[in-house]
Amino acid sequence: MKITWLGHASFRIEIGNEILLIDPWLTTNPSFPDESRAAALEGVSWIFLTHGHGDHAAEAIEIALETGARIGCIHELSQVLDGRGADVTGFGKGGTLHLNGVAVTMVNAVHSSSIDYTGDGLSVAGSEAGFMIAGDGHVIYVSGDTDIMADMEWMGDLHRPDIGILCAGGHYTMDMGRAAYAAKRYFKFKTVIPCHYKTFPILAQSADALVQALPEVDVRVPEVMETLKF
Repeated sequence: MKITWLGHASFRIEIGNEILLIDPWLTTNPSFPDESRAAALEGVSWIFLTHGHGDHAAEAIEIALETGARIGCIHELSQVLDGRGADVTGFGKGGTLHLNGVAVTMVNAVHSSSIDYTGDGLSVAGSEAGFMIAGDGHVIYVSGDTDIMADMEWMGDLHRPDIGILCAGGHYTMDMGRAAYAAKRYFKFKTVIPCHYKTFPILAQSADALVQALPEVDVRVPEVMETLKF
């Protein structure tokens, strides 16, 4: 299994017999090098969106049409995206999509979800979510944009993820300290990967606080386009 950080909250995950993109935001992402676009998109089969905000979902249709990948997201966002040429599958929290060697379950998050990039003004796009991605002997928890929530207790107990991809930049989501608290209280991660930081000045610029707060966890802090192997 391979996980590649594409900057901000965007990831490429090669798992089972699928290549997934999580919240792909490339073209206007200041963290992402334009010359790496082809490598990031090579062989992609599915795109999963945690919510509708532009830094997570605005490029989903364009990338789906470019790659032939299918899109998976919460039902209401799927209704917004449907009819634009891509193959979109809507599902809900607690629902699982069984792919080729991988299962993706939608779980709760605490944030907001809206779109303002379709030319129709600002509109609500369902609700925010995270994902539990199981395959290749691992379970990855993709938190999406969220704060700490009590639901993390049963999520950790039921799904038992060994890898956590946690938003940790602060201001719009939990910060490094809150992400560390959630990891210690609710989960038994072997590996934690921070995201949603360094992109803008208002966000945390370093993951050092997360590393220091989780001395017994392998906190990986990859560079953009660096691939982690498991």
